[in-house]
Amino acid sequence: MNIELSPKEMGRYARHLAIPEFGLKGQKKLKAARVLVIGSGGLGSPLLLYLTAAGIGHIGIVDFDVVDESNLQRQILFTVDDVGKSKSETAAKRLKGLNPNVEFTVYNTQFTKDNALDIIKDYDIVADGTDNFPTRYLVNDACVLSGKVNVYASIFRFEGQVSVFNYPNDDGTRGPNYRDMFPEPPPPGLVPNCAEGGVLGVLPGIIGSMQASEVIKVITDVGEPLNGRLFAYDAATFETRILKIRPNPKTHIDKLIDYQQFCGMMPSAASQEIKELDVHELQTLIDNNEAIQLVDVRQAYEYDISTLDGERIPLAEITQHINKISKDKKVIVYCRTGKRSKTAIEELELLYKFENLYNLKGGINAYATEIDTSMAVY
Repeated sequence: MNIELSPKEMGRYARHLAIPEFGLKGQKKLKAARVLVIGSGGLGSPLLLYLTAAGIGHIGIVDFDVVDESNLQRQILFTVDDVGKSKSETAAKRLKGLNPNVEFTVYNTQFTKDNALDIIKDYDIVADGTDNFPTRYLVNDACVLSGKVNVYASIFRFEGQVSVFNYPNDDGTRGPNYRDMFPEPPPPGLVPNCAEGGVLGVLPGIIGSMQASEVIKVITDVGEPLNGRLFAYDAATFETRILKIRPNPKTHIDKLIDYQQFCGMMPSAASQEIKELDVHELQTLIDNNEAIQLVDVRQAYEYDISTLDGERIPLAEITQHINKISKDKKVIVYCRTGKRSKTAIEELELLYKFENLYNLKGGINAYATEIDTSMAVY
């Protein structure tokens, strides 16, 4: 493919062109590249901004979520006017305004084992900005099966990690992948996601920018990518470490699997059977003095924002406190929006055979919006 830069592009990327090791050759490689970014949230925001600004020719964005006000603390692609809108579509629109020379393909859909290989096949590099283990293993396995480089990053509280997986070595072999480092996921609930455990708002900007740097290095062959190495950063202490990763001869990936089941979560068919009630039904139970128990699976700081005075048991600790959950009355489990409470019910029903649990649809935010407007929505 004969890639050329227009005079306007030459001016736009002048600072790249001035780098002797990078120059026009490197910029042309960026323009010829196709990068798939999975997730446009905390990591995806800085990653997408810098890849777009750098002049990647084609960027795919996979994200089926919508913008929530709580995202704005760290997801710098979005504003208050974007709340409720599609993340992937909103991101593409803003990024096009940043650099009209870049082409975007939006995948406003969940990344699953059924569509992963089909989506990935059209791209040179995949950048993983996800925040959950099922998708993280899926991205890794799909990249290995497709022969694609996986530029990985993760964040939690004050800590961030970056690495480059499945990198092609000079001898024709591939560098380590995510399963060489973590063959199996941790038990459900042991490692909370960012919604449950929190994340320092600036951390995704730091780590996402490093992730963008690794993508650019892989594309241009400039510098030394984090192949076989994991970079770890602690924002609280400003300490960094680089850990070596070696291929594990026992690692064998020959197909995509059910990643929800692999990570110890209920299969989707079972998830559909969870009993639910809406906030109006809950209010009727309260007004009628029905014998119910409310279980709040949020974190302590969330309880201080708004509460229904339920028994607070954080999701990560739910299986450690089953003695606090009644089996003799209707138990309504709630969180901020209904996602974590659904996960809690799945675990309790699977492991301890509870049959009296109900998920509060929309969570406490729905109650604050539809029932008690004096309560805070966050």
